[in-house]
Amino acid sequence: LRLFKCTPSSKGVSFTVRYFPYQLYPEASKEGEDKYEWYKRTKFDNSEDKMQKYTTLMTGYGREAGIDFDFHGTVANTLDAHRLIQHYQEELGPEAADKIVDSLYAHYFTLRAHPSASEMLLKAATVAGIDETRAKAFIDDEYEGLQETKMLLREQARNGVDSMNDDHPKQVPYIIIEGKRRDFTLVGAKETSEYLKSLEAVAHEAS
Repeated sequence: LRLFKCTPSSKGVSFTVRYFPYQLYPEASKEGEDKYEWYKRTKFDNSEDKMQKYTTLMTGYGREAGIDFDFHGTVANTLDAHRLIQHYQEELGPEAADKIVDSLYAHYFTLRAHPSASEMLLKAATVAGIDETRAKAFIDDEYEGLQETKMLLREQARNGVDSMNDDHPKQVPYIIIEGKRRDFTLVGAKETSEYLKSLEAVAHEAS
């Protein structure tokens, strides 16, 4: 979106980002485990050599985007993070949701934070301008917004977002760009140019 806004196609066109919950590994425990060891075991057959190659590759990609990845920390269940995002997206709108997501990503991917720890969720909420006392009350009540979030998770499953078999493995991100004439669905990591091309197509068809 940042790059699109710099193009002539963006004139008179605006996009609103809306987040939907999706758990890549819903079976993960709430307490979590060591992120580095988990990736090495589940993705690279406990091969330190493969893991090192992966971290080297991702470090390079991250630096190109201005992200300093840290591969240590905790991998854990993300349900409470989704609950927070959905609640304040509905209550306060897309700007608050953007700030929450940006904060959660920064802390998890670069600062070794637990993805759903109460203190991290609280920090993300306050970054979004939400009153700390109010946010803490919501985070501490683990049932508030829970059923709504689970309903959205099931809805994404019905839409095929969490399909997983040999032909259709789980892939993120799963992005739908809604247009006036048609929608564009991009599944899995894409080159920046592919997202930009879809945004420009939607803008052109809306004119």
